[in-house]
Amino acid sequence: MDFSTLDNPRLEFAFACTLQFTRVQMVPDLPSGGMRSAVYVDSGVFEGPRLKGRAVPNSGGDYALFRPDDTACFDARYMLEEEDGTLIYMQNKGFLWGREPGVMDRLRAWAFAGGDPVPHAEYYLRAQPSFETSKGKHDWLTRHIFIGVGERRPDGNHVRYYALT
Repeated sequence: MDFSTLDNPRLEFAFACTLQFTRVQMVPDLPSGGMRSAVYVDSGVFEGPRLKGRAVPNSGGDYALFRPDDTACFDARYMLEEEDGTLIYMQNKGFLWGREPGVMDRLRAWAFAGGDPVPHAEYYLRAQPSFETSKGKHDWLTRHIFIGVGERRPDGNHVRYYALT
């Protein structure tokens, strides 16, 4: 059986996406006690068994809310362009947090101030994307639940997405 059942949920690798965010803005000291950041998509690529293409530069970004507990609740929206020219709107929500105190400070230093890399095992970066695209070859994206497991990189994120079959 190659699809999920009640007792056996199955994940199938869909694609990996690497995005570069080099421009950042922050709204500090929110009345809620957190901070809002915005990082804008400069470039990127994605590839999987049924997809391959690029992120459309300047088509969106990630508008993360950093809660007082230093959990980043991200809300990213941008356009992907498949090699065949199909545009795919992607909205991606999820969380980034450090498994130990101080990890988020080290991640910010790595991402924005040239600090030392932070090993993937020290933080949690998970995503739940949804997609909109025209009817046709790629509309399967609009009919599945996806999860992503991500890795922070100095200039952006690398996320591997899996479809719940």
